[in-house]
Amino acid sequence: MQAIDSKVETYINKYMDLWNFYGVVQVIQKDKVLFENSYGYANIEFGMKNDMNSRFSTASISKQFTAFAIMTLHEKHMLDIDKSARLYLPNDLKIDDSITIHHLLSHTSGLYNFYNFEDDFFAGYNKTDYSRNDFFRRYVDKKPVKPPGTAYDYNNSNYNLLAWVIEHVSGEKYEEYIRNNIFLPLNMMSSDVDDGCKTIKNRANNYVYDFGEIIKCPYYNEKFSIGAGAIISTCEDLYKWYVCLRDGKLLSKETYTRFFNVNKNNYSYGLEHHHVYGTDRYSHGGDHLGISTYIQYYFDEDICIIILSNNESINQYKLGNDLSDTLHHVNVEDPIKHEEFPIEESKLRGYCGTYLKDKIQVELINGKLYFTRFAGNLHIEIYPVGEGLFARRYCDQIHPYRIAENEEGKMSFFGYIKN
Repeated sequence: MQAIDSKVETYINKYMDLWNFYGVVQVIQKDKVLFENSYGYANIEFGMKNDMNSRFSTASISKQFTAFAIMTLHEKHMLDIDKSARLYLPNDLKIDDSITIHHLLSHTSGLYNFYNFEDDFFAGYNKTDYSRNDFFRRYVDKKPVKPPGTAYDYNNSNYNLLAWVIEHVSGEKYEEYIRNNIFLPLNMMSSDVDDGCKTIKNRANNYVYDFGEIIKCPYYNEKFSIGAGAIISTCEDLYKWYVCLRDGKLLSKETYTRFFNVNKNNYSYGLEHHHVYGTDRYSHGGDHLGISTYIQYYFDEDICIIILSNNESINQYKLGNDLSDTLHHVNVEDPIKHEEFPIEESKLRGYCGTYLKDKIQVELINGKLYFTRFAGNLHIEIYPVGEGLFARRYCDQIHPYRIAENEEGKMSFFGYIKN
């Protein structure tokens, strides 16, 4: 019988043969490395390849650190997570009194969610100079769209606010509090908070595809991600963090119980919880321009899976889940790409047009179809995989885009009607 670590390696090798992955993968069980490898470039311009010491943007994996920092303040009686968050925010950042710290931690605040196509946050605002108060007024300071505690809605605003709570209550900058209360005690010396300005040694740059060519990731101001993202780390440091959670370091048992308590939609605090393979899995992913990350923790079986990428070629969730299946002796099919579905160029033209000005446009250029973003500054090649179904050419997209006629016979993409 093939050893489990050999099965893991075989699957990963087959997967990587399909995609031009930049990043690292590490699988550890009972402190034994079952698999680890690095791929692609950390910096194309200088020919620097990724290695296991490369430092990656972790995107929303960062949320668990923000949540944990809040729990340290709760344990020190510097705040009460069941009380109104308004009590722990400065006067110029006040939100609805009914929203508690718990609501922010569990994504049940009901706050308006600006992570959509209509708002101009990703199209332009997050590329501007950062002003916390202006950011708050424009995107966060709105009445809850749902009563707090009634519904789950994953919303980065919740964790932006938690970062500001940490700063106000502790009197330290967010990055200082995280460093002093998590990174330094755990000897996570390669972890940091990226403010978009500091130089970070061994940091992997983020890349995307434009017209099928690898380019630098379009600029965005990382300060807007503080609390919800922005943490830089390595596999080694993230494993130290896993051990902290596994062994109950830094916090009391009672506080850990609350930290891991499962709320609406299987969300704990900065981690998702699912009961699979007869055991508990805690996990979280991260997606941003040029970033694809995913972690899985199985504390009872002492398994830690870490996937960090500085491009968008893989589906980190599929890879992570297939690795988990392999580790739990579930048969996993060999990875494949979507087969291209032949469509005449004249018919492809019917999908072209503007679905949302400067945000969603489909163009046919030199016989190839592109999903065009950011006012025409990023061209993502898509190809037909069925009638009205399209997949990204250079990314492992499990669920293809659907561009099809609605009931009124008008072309629709992401729910938007072609102009």
